[in-house]
Amino acid sequence: MASVETDVPAYVHGGIDILGGITGARERPKPATATAPRRLGAVTALLPAHNEEANLGAAIASLTGQTEPPGRIVVIADNCTDDTEAIAVRLGVEVLRTRDNAYKKAGGLNQALDALLPGMLDDDLVLVMDADSLLDPGFLEEARRTLGPSVGHVRGKPLGGVGGTFLGGPGGGLLGTFQRNEYARYARDVRRLKGRALVLTGTASVFPVHVLREVAAARRTGELPDQSGAGNVYDVHVLTEDNELSLALMHLGYAILAPRGCTLVTEVMTTWGDLARQRSRWKRGALENIVDYGLTPVTASYWGRQVLSAVGLLATALYLGSLVWGVFAGMHLHPLWIAASLGFCVERIVTVRRRGWRQMVLAAPLVIEMSYDLFLQAVQAQAFTQAVLRSERKW
Repeated sequence: MASVETDVPAYVHGGIDILGGITGARERPKPATATAPRRLGAVTALLPAHNEEANLGAAIASLTGQTEPPGRIVVIADNCTDDTEAIAVRLGVEVLRTRDNAYKKAGGLNQALDALLPGMLDDDLVLVMDADSLLDPGFLEEARRTLGPSVGHVRGKPLGGVGGTFLGGPGGGLLGTFQRNEYARYARDVRRLKGRALVLTGTASVFPVHVLREVAAARRTGELPDQSGAGNVYDVHVLTEDNELSLALMHLGYAILAPRGCTLVTEVMTTWGDLARQRSRWKRGALENIVDYGLTPVTASYWGRQVLSAVGLLATALYLGSLVWGVFAGMHLHPLWIAASLGFCVERIVTVRRRGWRQMVLAAPLVIEMSYDLFLQAVQAQAFTQAVLRSERKW
């Protein structure tokens, strides 16, 4: 199909002053809910893609193979220099080529939504999906069911969107295995919490059109933070646009959910450097997002998690310091710490049992996966430092 080109919005790029005070949107009353059952409309899938020729075909196949496929698939080709566009056209999906986009994924999505939302109905749905993600076949069917009139609410609040729970794809050697185990543990936690998640992940999430319109309107009126000043659905200033949009929905009175049946596979980082850059962006972005919103009833628990994370970094440093001291001063094993270590071993084994006995064996000694955990904590410490010092922000 022919490409669609749109004019780029006028953006004003600003900065976050972490030490200069906390500002943000006030929590508003939740929107009134309709008494009549609503009928959900068509699903449009948006796939932001920058040089994704290696993954795009499989991602599109996972969409066309859905038990309830989307009515429209649009690949947002962002500054591509490979065959991403050609592959999309060959597979019979639409291509929207960004114009003068300097704001990566969020900027591309805004251009696409600016072009497409005016022609959509309020009860249509938009799937935002990474071009390196593979949806399980029932993802969209479950998303429609959850957002529909038979569910539609969580604890009295209307759903503003549903997100996927992702597992790690193949590759990456031992580093890939560490990530797959980490994602499996996160998925287990989400299942045990009945879908309550902290964020609607950017790997794949579904939103009603009327909710996206409300977000954009709230940014224009100042009810929601908008560092870019453009009044779009996504704030292009932030590092983690999916986390920021999740906070926006909750501040507008909506709930978010990761239903049990909305599962997918995403690629893992194959080098330690790539992993460090990814996690540093995630951590710093999450911290800066809550600074933008300030301390509100919504962000209070997120601030609490950041405090606990900082305490965890300190505890790890003290633990490693005590080990070094013990080596030189003479280490004595105390029954209490032996019992605690056995408890940690059991926890690590149980939480990956769905991945098979090999991963259970890998998790049992603790020290193997501890290297991965310590690496992530070091990256978190770096992200905290960069956020406080307001160092240059990199994607």
